[in-house]
Amino acid sequence: MKIHNSIESLQKELLPFLKDCKSIGFVPTMGALHKGHVSLVEQACKENECVVVSIFVNPTQFNNAKDLEKYPRTIEGDIALLKNVKGNIFVFLPNASDLYQDQIISKKYDFSGIENEMEGKHRQGHFDGVGTVLNIFFRTVKPNKAYFGEKDFQQLQIVKKLVEIENLPVKIIGCPIVREASGLAMSSRNKRLDIEALNEATLIYKTLSEVKVKFQKLSISELNLLVKNKFNNNDVLSLEYFEIADVSTLKTALDKKKNTKYRAFIASFIDGVRLIDNMALN
Repeated sequence: MKIHNSIESLQKELLPFLKDCKSIGFVPTMGALHKGHVSLVEQACKENECVVVSIFVNPTQFNNAKDLEKYPRTIEGDIALLKNVKGNIFVFLPNASDLYQDQIISKKYDFSGIENEMEGKHRQGHFDGVGTVLNIFFRTVKPNKAYFGEKDFQQLQIVKKLVEIENLPVKIIGCPIVREASGLAMSSRNKRLDIEALNEATLIYKTLSEVKVKFQKLSISELNLLVKNKFNNNDVLSLEYFEIADVSTLKTALDKKKNTKYRAFIASFIDGVRLIDNMALN
């Protein structure tokens, strides 16, 4: 495993792979790595001759300055975790001014409306920041494949659309959500919670699981009410949103239609930490 802090040194390292048409995998992260990230890196290592793992807390995708400030940063632990993964791994640790060339602003994107649903409603400009930094990364690393977890399912769809818009020759690979034994989706933000809060946060997974079980029998409005009542009866978690959406458009579903795939999405706060999760329903 080698560590690179500059674009120049990383690209010099990758040049032989590009010249020999060897497959380059890419796993972009914001650090505070956990087993979910490791699973992405392991899959990338199996499918490519080298893998670039970026660790960069991207300022342009935060609409809340306090959230950016409090985002966990654990570089030493991240590097130690990656050292245990078998593969030809290059860790990329850029700084914002180098990556953005001193203009740390987002490009405005039209993601065909996907950006206006769910996360887009509650985090203005978030997906412009995601699209901007990933466009820079893809053009810097020039990967053949890039790997993203389905916990951020809306982001995964955004990235696929970004590749179309920017006409980038990279295949986007979506990977299953990795969960704790309790069912809680692994997240870097979990590191900000104590054991008691982590136990309480399992309500998110339990709720999604119940919605999945009852999806065939209950209407969408009944499921919405069920979720609302569960969170209203909990003193620790507050519900930001729950939505059942058409997987292809991510638009909120008001009723069920035949031959349509649906997914349930939740965003919730606990102890000031925002957690998201989702689950396929059919």
